[in-house]
Amino acid sequence: MELGIVGLGRMGGNMARRLIHGGHKVVGFAHSAAAVALHQAQGGVGVQSPEALVAALAPPRAVWLMVPAGAATEESVEVFGKLLAKDDILIDGGNTYFKDDVRRAAALASKGIHYVDVGTSGGVWGLTRGYCLMIGGPKVAVARLEPVFRSLAPGKGDTAPVAGREGKGGTAEDGFLHCGPVGAGHFVKMVHNGIEYGMMQAYAEGFELMRGAAGVNVPEVTRYDLDLADIAELWRRGSVIPSWLLDLAAAALADDQALEGFTGRVDDSGEGRWTVMTAIEEGVSLPVLTASLFTRFRSRAEHTFGEKLLSAMRHGFGGHVETK
Repeated sequence: MELGIVGLGRMGGNMARRLIHGGHKVVGFAHSAAAVALHQAQGGVGVQSPEALVAALAPPRAVWLMVPAGAATEESVEVFGKLLAKDDILIDGGNTYFKDDVRRAAALASKGIHYVDVGTSGGVWGLTRGYCLMIGGPKVAVARLEPVFRSLAPGKGDTAPVAGREGKGGTAEDGFLHCGPVGAGHFVKMVHNGIEYGMMQAYAEGFELMRGAAGVNVPEVTRYDLDLADIAELWRRGSVIPSWLLDLAAAALADDQALEGFTGRVDDSGEGRWTVMTAIEEGVSLPVLTASLFTRFRSRAEHTFGEKLLSAMRHGFGGHVETK
């Protein structure tokens, strides 16, 4: 299948490579000439403008935006909304607020352009692991894009379906799912990232507590100098709290138990805030996720060991660099 990708950074560039490996023609555009040149070197078609990208695709076209949420995405939707035609598909794979999807889709519908929102999880490891895709949009457009989703998603791999799913089938077992109409994909991704905040915070607090067990204020009889790297590795085997986040924490601690390479400043990219805002609108109690968001705010004033571990995990799965 032919696909245009706008944005060839950490996520977009790796997604383009995975699609090329899957046999797709990928036309790439980015403001960075170096990123476009790398895309061409890896087997893609590189172009220098949005107009050239649209011209390089045979109609009906599909263009996937992988640019930062907010102003960059808004501008890209406006630009391609003018360039695309009836029956073309515009896909937003960034971390967009789901209510913005609904507004943008309505504006594009007047031209007959389909809008699809895809919550994309996988970070910098998605090139090899695959991407978990949470999709919203009209069925006809989502169905046309299935070859792309199958190439990007992890596939069934070695993960067996849970008991009780016998005979249900569906694409969730392959790592992608049409969650519902426009906005549903980014809504599910928003909640996914809110949960991620809470899980990361729980690990960070637990390791902070264990590190503190060696403190001078702890009675000597219960003072424990624990090897946190070994404990993280231990918990990866047979415990009830394993996860990819724990894998990343274990890797960071194995590299440096003091986490001297991290300041402990932990940014939030929007989804945590939107999750809490949506909980208020729905009247749903989210004490853990809300507290984890507020902890990220506090981390910008002072930095604890737990916050360094949060930052290390965030860097591990997404390549996020601390803001100085």
